[in-house]
Amino acid sequence: MTARLLDRTVLLTGATGGLGTAIAARLLEEGAEVVLTDVDEDRCAELAATLGGRTRTAALDVASEQDWMATVERVGRLDGLVNNAGVGSPGTVVDETRSRWDDVIAVDQLGTWLGMKYCGPLLEDGGGAVVNVGSILGTTGGLGNSIAYAAAKGAVRSLTLNAALHWAARGVRVNTVVPGFIGTDQLLERFAETERHRSMLANTPMGRLGHPAEVAAAVAFLLSDDAGYTTGSELLVDGGWSAR
Repeated sequence: MTARLLDRTVLLTGATGGLGTAIAARLLEEGAEVVLTDVDEDRCAELAATLGGRTRTAALDVASEQDWMATVERVGRLDGLVNNAGVGSPGTVVDETRSRWDDVIAVDQLGTWLGMKYCGPLLEDGGGAVVNVGSILGTTGGLGNSIAYAAAKGAVRSLTLNAALHWAARGVRVNTVVPGFIGTDQLLERFAETERHRSMLANTPMGRLGHPAEVAAAVAFLLSDDAGYTTGSELLVDGGWSAR
C-alpha cells in the first residue's frame, strides 16, 4: 500500500455506514488523517477506536447548514472532502411519498452541495479534491424504482460537473465515484435472496455485487495526486452495469 495521502486531512461524511467504513479504512491506510462524521458522533468514536490511525470525529447532519459551519470551524484545515452520506427509498414514480422524497433529497442532494459550499474555502487555501459518491441509479434507469434516490444522485452528477468548472483554475478537483450495487451489510440484510437481489445480479455483467473496498480504492485514487489531471469525471465501479 502506498501512502499517497500522507499528511493530508480528509473529511468523510456518512462514515459509519458500510461504504463509509471501507472508505475510512482505505484513506487511513493511504496515510491520511480522516475526520469521521455522521449524525451520531458516538458511533464515529467507536469506529475511530476500531480503525486506529489518525482520526477525528464530529456529529454532522449533512442537511444542516449550522452543522456544516460548526464542523468546518472545528476542522480548521482540509485537503479533501468525500461526500458519502446518503439515504434511499424504494418508492416508484407513482408510490413514492412527499415526506420520503424530501428526506432523500435533503441528505443526498442538498447535503452534497452544502459540503462543497462550506468546505470549499478550506480546499482553496492549498488546493484539494472533492469526491462525491453518486450511483448508477443517477446515470441509468436502474430497476425502475427508487425514484427519489435516482433524482438526487442524478443531481450529484450535475453538481460535480458544475463545481469542477468553478474550481478548475483554483487548484480544486471535483469528481464522482459511481458505484453499482455494493454488498454492504445493510444491503445484504435488506435484500439477500429477494427478487430485487436476483435482479441486481442478473443485470450486472460481472454477475456479482461489488465490494465496499473496491469503491474505497476508487475514492482514494481520485483524492490522490495520481488523479492530478482529473476533474469533472465519473469513475464507474459498477461491474459493467453502465456498459449494457
